[in-house]
Amino acid sequence: MKKIGITGQNGFVGSHLYNTLGLKPDQFERIDFERDFFESPEKLDEFVKQCDVIVHLAAMNRHPEPQVIFDSNIDLVNRLISSLERTGSKAHVLFSSSSQEEKDNLYGRSKKEGRELFAAWAEKSGGHFTGLVIPNVFGPFGKPNYNSFIATFCYKLTHGEYPVIDHDDEVKLIYVGELVEEIINKIESETSEKLYEVPYTSANKVSEVLKKLENYKNLYFENGEIPVLETTFDLNLFNTFRCYFDIKNHYPVKFTQHIDPRGAFVEVIRLGIGGQCSFSTTVSGITRGNHYHTRKIERFAVIKGKALIQLRKIDTDEVMDFYLDGTEPAYVDMPIWYTHNIKNIGEEELYTIFWINEPFNPEDPDTYFLEV
Repeated sequence: MKKIGITGQNGFVGSHLYNTLGLKPDQFERIDFERDFFESPEKLDEFVKQCDVIVHLAAMNRHPEPQVIFDSNIDLVNRLISSLERTGSKAHVLFSSSSQEEKDNLYGRSKKEGRELFAAWAEKSGGHFTGLVIPNVFGPFGKPNYNSFIATFCYKLTHGEYPVIDHDDEVKLIYVGELVEEIINKIESETSEKLYEVPYTSANKVSEVLKKLENYKNLYFENGEIPVLETTFDLNLFNTFRCYFDIKNHYPVKFTQHIDPRGAFVEVIRLGIGGQCSFSTTVSGITRGNHYHTRKIERFAVIKGKALIQLRKIDTDEVMDFYLDGTEPAYVDMPIWYTHNIKNIGEEELYTIFWINEPFNPEDPDTYFLEV
């Protein structure tokens, strides 16, 4: 079993890598890292000594003074190298550089020079080093106005603002989940590679991305309709968009109920894609679920009885409670990386319709059990 430490484990890419490694506890042991380790040589050395693999992601991306970015990023590299030397570590170090290397800016220079410093350490010490040159990364939980223009667009479109395009360039992109798989593949390969250009998985003009997101806003955010998702990029972009809702206040969403002397009619979901639709009854006091997904889109629609639906992002303690009643049919959609459940809190049977965007595959269930 490999022991893996991630500097910057609470950052955008770091948290995704940390959580994905946690899906494979029989293969990887995660060695926790705290930012203040860089301020204490003793703490940093203790961290380094435990690791078979160190993924160095900690970095400053933005600051009003570019020189501060350069100095900070080089300082972090030097502190980690000093610890590697003090401890005589033979860990495989993976460093996240950027496609900004080729541009004449101080952030790009800090990444290129940082990569070269690690390569020199590996050559001198006989250590293992992989330098990853990474294209633009997007995905759930990125910080608006910091990690990605996609994060900024998603936040603005779901919070009553309108995005502005500064430069309508074609941007080479990789989804954070795809990047994490690239990193894990390099961890497993155990080979050194001073310069590995991580391939981008899509290339889109900024205006094309905004057009897709505006469509998701109009169809899904405002009307609950699942849009047509033709490509893997579309699915990843849609799942990214869904994570920027004010989830607490957006759900539950009430259906439009049509009542006449015959009874009631409710449209549960309108789809641009297929998937699997299921129906369940749940007896009083029983809870279903307590699991999460990393790619699936899922809707719980309560049509009879009283239910409590709970959501919790897996690396937080905050639990969101949503109370639904079949007298006012409503739904809650499950964001990826949120563990969720549904409990019958009434005295009668609970009737629920479940829709998910892909049929269940026992060989690849994308279902991970975790108590809310």
